[in-house]
Amino acid sequence: MNGLKLVPMQERHLDDLAELERLCFAEPWTRQGLAEELTGETAVFLVAERGGKTAGYAGMHCVCGECYVDNIAVFPKFRHCGIGRALTEGLIDCARARNAEFLSLEVRPSNTAAVALYESLGLREAGRRKNFYRNPAEDALILTLFFHPRVR
Repeated sequence: MNGLKLVPMQERHLDDLAELERLCFAEPWTRQGLAEELTGETAVFLVAERGGKTAGYAGMHCVCGECYVDNIAVFPKFRHCGIGRALTEGLIDCARARNAEFLSLEVRPSNTAAVALYESLGLREAGRRKNFYRNPAEDALILTLFFHPRVR
């Protein structure tokens, strides 16, 4: 994508990302919560920059070969131009680089654009979490991408 860079989250991004959290989520992460991830050994947080501006971010935690996505968010003015896809692909690449067994995330079933994006990248429904979301109440789809064949 023209002018798009994915970089590790840094202190300079925190004010923008705290604002993005407030715009996108009913229960947003705080600036302090985001700052704590800067030094987390299991944390992988990427920021999309376009034209020198913070366009969005994505974060996950990887432990014992399992990667769990926390959030993926894009500022409204940067939506519908591939930034969410680039961020998700960035997390997938990081999970593969860590030799993860899988990457998993939760998403609202009503967020059909996100579900379609994740499925286009190979994530498949692995289950549901009943009443996972509040404001409004909704189940969560658990979508997972396995990197290695599972032994049965």
